[in-house]
Formats: sequence, structure tokens, C-alpha cells
Amino acid sequence: MSAVVAIVGRPNVGKSTLFNRILGRRLAIVENIPGVTRDRNYTLVTRFEKPFTLIDTGGFEPVSNEPLLAQMRDQSQLAMEEADVILFLMDVREGLTPADREVADMLRRVDKPVFFVVNKVDGPGQEMASGEFYALGVDNLVLVSAEHGLGINDLVQDILDELPAVPLQDDGEFETRLAVVGRPNVGKSSLVNRLLGYERVVANPTAGTTRDSVDTAFSYNQKRYVLIDTAGIRRKGRVSLKLEKYSVIQALKSLDRCHVALVLIDAEEGITDQDLTIAGYAHERGRAIILVVNKWDLVKKDHTTMGDFIKEVRRAFKFLPDNPIHFVSAATGQRVNKIMTDVEKVSEEFSRRIPTPELNRVLKDAEMSHPPPMFRGKRLKFFYVTQVSVRPPTFVIFANKAEGIHFSYERYLTNCMRQAFGFVGCPIRLRFKDRER
Repeated sequence: MSAVVAIVGRPNVGKSTLFNRILGRRLAIVENIPGVTRDRNYTLVTRFEKPFTLIDTGGFEPVSNEPLLAQMRDQSQLAMEEADVILFLMDVREGLTPADREVADMLRRVDKPVFFVVNKVDGPGQEMASGEFYALGVDNLVLVSAEHGLGINDLVQDILDELPAVPLQDDGEFETRLAVVGRPNVGKSSLVNRLLGYERVVANPTAGTTRDSVDTAFSYNQKRYVLIDTAGIRRKGRVSLKLEKYSVIQALKSLDRCHVALVLIDAEEGITDQDLTIAGYAHERGRAIILVVNKWDLVKKDHTTMGDFIKEVRRAFKFLPDNPIHFVSAATGQRVNKIMTDVEKVSEEFSRRIPTPELNRVLKDAEMSHPPPMFRGKRLKFFYVTQVSVRPPTFVIFANKAEGIHFSYERYLTNCMRQAFGFVGCPIRLRFKDRER
């Protein structure tokens, strides 16, 4: 594992801006509103001579009893416990506050390197004002402007000096990234916590609690996984706040980088058009998909309820004819343990390679059973097929006139592939090319 560096501090002191600045790209959501970041946000920083994991945290309010702020405080404390180096960020414009003093007192009892960083120092005036922070009794203050990049290089070098040399791990070729996606308040964060077995992310009845996409690595049956909690994806017409637009973009980016998507459906509300849209996003991006019907414990049931719901799911999600369906309760843990069994199976299918001779046998049988149509007065011919990639399984079929393949015949060939090789829960990508002469 790489060394861990955590950024902690009060709300709105610029933690996410510093996180993005050190990373070298925009990953965490940044807005001039207190409390934007609520969970621990992890990323691996590899652009310096020593790789390290950087953690952005929610605002730390030491004395607040408000439930959401208390949960955010717990997340910050967990980050401190995980970290090898802690960056305690303060705001020169607001000056030294009682909350800063309380956090500093807490950090004095931590037996690990702590950097006291004063942010938003953009000029000589702010530099003079930073003197009051020496009242904390620290020997050195690090003055930076995360927004403008001032002092960041020196800060990073100081961090690297404290980190042990750790060889960079492989690029994740053998890990499976699993994203939990769905509408707001369908129980995504609760399911993440239940799958992991501990309170990894803030789960709150208020819709929209999760804003950043939050990654957590774990192992199951000696295989490596990364579980991604995402923000709820609303219909475009209901995304009014700029902040929430960023959250939706982050959720969609999570679909781009995951391998398997758990699409959550609210059992109480039933299947909505937005559920179909979200599953469509995942399908278009070539992700393996497992449908999870959450809050099943709240539904009044008889002996036909589950069967009727399955029929409704199959009817609505016609583009996912054989994808696994799970009926669970993230709140009680009912049947949640069965999800990972299908994740493992679907992940293996998603990464399967089929030998070329077997592929060509299936293609030949399909062509003989149902010959391709004519195109511009000539019969279409297939020469051979080969698999070019996995995740998703992608095949190239060489033909005499690739442009003449109708989408209906492509769908027929896809079904023949699925019938012969399975690929349960996984999309199959076919590409047609003219054979080079």
C-alpha cells in the first residue's frame, strides 16, 4: 500500500482546492459553499518521485451536534487515523478560530507528522496576517494559496521528505472496479457500507448527501475490488444547482472507469424512467450491470410479489435480458451478501477471452442458419472473427462490405455469441471491418 496523506480542517478553508492542486487535476468538487465535501475522497497521486494516497475530507466541526456535521467529523477522524502524514488547513482570511484551536489540540496528541498549513495567502497583506497562527504554539507554518498554486511545490517537497519510499503497485489490471449508481436517496451509501461491513461513507435520509464519487479498495475471495459510491443522478430538468451538476458529472465519470455497475432501484417507488436512463448510461459505456432492488423490506408482499416485480423489471429493461436481479435491504442487510457472488461471476464473464477457432465456428453456424442480406446487389460474406479486447468483450468481424451490415443482423450475431458463450450480465461489442486486400 502507498503512504497516506490526509487533508483536514474546518469547512470552506480550501481543502478540496488543495486536494486538486496536489493531484494536478480537478477531481474533488470545489464550490465557495461550506460543507461541499462530506465523505473521505481518496486518490492515488503518482506524478511525484514517491507515490502516495491523498485523502480529502469533509469540514471538521469539533463541537457541533448536528447529525450530518457529526458524521462528517467522524469521517475526518477516520482519515486522521488512516494517514501517515496530516495536513491541517486553516484560512488566513478568517483568522485563527476556536475550532482551529480545538483541532490543533487534538493533532498535538497524534504521533505522526502534522503540517500546519495556512491557505489563501495571496499577497504580502495575508502573509503579515498569518502571524496570529503562531499562537497555536507550532514552530513552522506553511503558507500557501491552493487556488493560485503559491507555495504548493515547497509543501509537496516537505510531504515527500516525510514519506517512506514505496514502490508503485500495478495499474489495476487485475482489480475489478464496482460502481453503485442510481437516483438520489435509493440507498447507495447504505449499500456501500453494508457491503464493506463498516461505516465507510455518510449515509443520511436527506437526498443528495453524497456529492463526490468515493473509492474504497477491498478484497473478496482473494480477488481485488474497488467499490465506488456515487452521487444520485437526477433528471436533467431537476438539476438546478451548479454544485449538483458537478456531482452528476462525477457519477457519470465513475461509470466510465468502473467495470461492473450496481444499478439501484427503490422498491417502494418502483421502476422510474430515470432508473432506465441510468442503466442506459451504464449500458452505453459498455459496463457489466447488476440490477439491485433496494428497500425490499418495506414492500408489502405475498407469494407472487417478487415474481411480478421480476416480470416488470424484464419488461422495462428490455436491453438487459439476462442481467442478474437482487432484492435486498441495505438497512437490514437482507440478502446483501448474495450480491458479491454475482459480481464475481459477472466480472469473470466481463474479462473472458474466447479462442479464435471457437469464434469462427459460431460465426459460420450463424451465417449458415441465417445468411446475411444482400447489399447493393451482392451477398455479404464474413471471412473470420477475432476477439480484440475484454472489459467489455469486443470482437472484430472481417467482411467483404462492412458498411452493409444492418443493425438487426448485428443484433442476431450478438445473440448467437451470447447463446454460445454466455457473457451473462455483460455487453458484447461487435465491430465490422473490410478485409484488407
